[in-house]
Amino acid sequence: MDSPAPSPPPDPRPRHRDRHGRGMRGPLAPPQVPLSVSRSETFSDLVQDSVERLERRWPQLAEVDFVVQDAPVTFEDTVPLGRAVSAAKGQPAQIVVYRRPVEIRSKSRDERALLVHEVVVEQVAELLGLSPESVDPRYGQD
Repeated sequence: MDSPAPSPPPDPRPRHRDRHGRGMRGPLAPPQVPLSVSRSETFSDLVQDSVERLERRWPQLAEVDFVVQDAPVTFEDTVPLGRAVSAAKGQPAQIVVYRRPVEIRSKSRDERALLVHEVVVEQVAELLGLSPESVDPRYGQD
């Protein structure tokens, strides 16, 4: 009768990636910080922040759809940063902010946030038939 092969002796050291004896690495980022947030998600957050600022002053904006698109479908002489679409039968009013044209015109996150807010204010003003300064008194001052 053949006996089963003897098992290899246990390895005296546990095998893990600890080359210099400093212990295992900690987390790469704190748990409350997302490790990967795409540029489009970050941009959508900027639009949402701007909308929330304006909704406090203009509650009727809760019925308007705010949409982020990468770029406009039709090309004109100038590339628009946003568009306002009036309400139609069964369709709510819509404000579209174009992500790529805004990103190209801004260098930093702060500059992008200001430009997004200006675009949202301008489109809300167009939709409501008001001047941008009456929609947001701080328009153009930043």
